Amino acid sequence: MEFGSIEREIHVDAAPEVVFEVLSSPEHIRDWWNGAETDLSAEPGSGTEVAWGRGTPDEHVEPLTVVAADPPRLFSFRWVPDDADDPVAAALLVTFELVPAGSGTLLRLTETGFREKGWEAAVMEAAYADHVNGWDVFVPAIAAHAERLVATR
Repeated sequence: MEFGSIEREIHVDAAPEVVFEVLSSPEHIRDWWNGAETDLSAEPGSGTEVAWGRGTPDEHVEPLTVVAADPPRLFSFRWVPDDADDPVAAALLVTFELVPAGSGTLLRLTETGFREKGWEAAVMEAAYADHVNGWDVFVPAIAAHAERLVATR
């Protein structure tokens, strides 16, 4: 396995503007990303954290920096480790492309940078598998949340 990138694509029965809102607004992120808490601002260069299970023994916090926000076409961020000498080189890049498709949106996710992290093979393989499993759950959750949002408006 090459561990170069993770790619997912799904059709969402919602306009790109709605999908962008779901991807980049803290109140929506909580709903599709397994209760994640964040104060994310969809402004390039802004940094924040995404936290799961805050205040519990299973708490997990990941720092991230918004790389690009071009509503309603593109949203990307880097998982940026706090202790990195070169945060860009040490970060995984997540990119969401939103392409109008009929009355909906083709959502394309790409996550790259696994090989560039310099991890030992077993660590890289485990991290890659963890992210594959996560996006297999969360990309469909993004679509479902956006579609529910449209149905309630």
